[in-house]
Amino acid sequence: MTVLGTSDLTVFPLSFGGNVFGWTADRDTSFAVLDAFAAAGGDFVDTADVYSAWAPGNSGGESETILGEWIAARRPSGVVIATKVSKHPEFPGLSAANVRAGAEASLTRLGVDTIDVYYAHAEDDETPLEETVAAFGALVSDGLIRYPAISNFSAENTREWVRLAREQGVAEPIVTQPRYNLVDRAIERDVKPAAEELGLTVVPYSALASGFLTGKYRSTDASGQSSPRAGSAAAYATPEGLAVLSALDDVAAAHDVAPASVALAWLRAKGTVPIASASRVDQVDALIAGATIDLAADEVAALDAASAPFVG
Repeated sequence: MTVLGTSDLTVFPLSFGGNVFGWTADRDTSFAVLDAFAAAGGDFVDTADVYSAWAPGNSGGESETILGEWIAARRPSGVVIATKVSKHPEFPGLSAANVRAGAEASLTRLGVDTIDVYYAHAEDDETPLEETVAAFGALVSDGLIRYPAISNFSAENTREWVRLAREQGVAEPIVTQPRYNLVDRAIERDVKPAAEELGLTVVPYSALASGFLTGKYRSTDASGQSSPRAGSAAAYATPEGLAVLSALDDVAAAHDVAPASVALAWLRAKGTVPIASASRVDQVDALIAGATIDLAADEVAALDAASAPFVG
């Protein structure tokens, strides 16, 4: 189990990504994968108010609604729910009014009294950061959320948020959620060191690089692939990307697990709590393995070396 930042929240060392709920996983499938995740000890679920507004016929909030229905039906004990604000079509940006209205709407869809971890989903250049920090602090004081968090924030604005929170005497963020994986290591230059300096846990999204690190996509030609992420995944199938897959294959064979499991275990070895999703129950085992296997120092070093071109 892992403690999130300076909080009292202790979670399974992998978060289930709810972006698939209402998109590539319908309600019944979403229930089934959540059941499998919980049965294996998983207790940390990530969603956002905008999920999945991009899918035809959706308007945002579908993921939270399905997750809320699962919570009501299963009444799981100790599940930690994280959601986000600023990208829903009805609540764009991080003004104080949007932050509060978004939280209230998320609470209704989730059917809970308090959101455990509430992210600012992206930076908002049109709203003073002082206003946003105060708004999140007020949500904590009023009991709507337990802890603030940030996503897609630069190192500079991460530091500034914490400075303002201390200056205002309000709750500081406990988590930052950037893009981070074996073929996208740019945050190691600035965001990750800033998070470590400030005591924020890194909870990376795109942990499997849109599926590329599962090993399924080994050509830049995504034709014939049914996944809506196939194009994004196949774009990584460069000589440098394929070298990473080769290193993953070697470590996976040594542990008798899938390459995806090793990619997640590498992120854990970097001190993070990765987010990963599954659209089918048979995909959940690989995620759980990624949360439970430990890589040897030489295996981490081999993966570091293979993925070095992606530090940038």
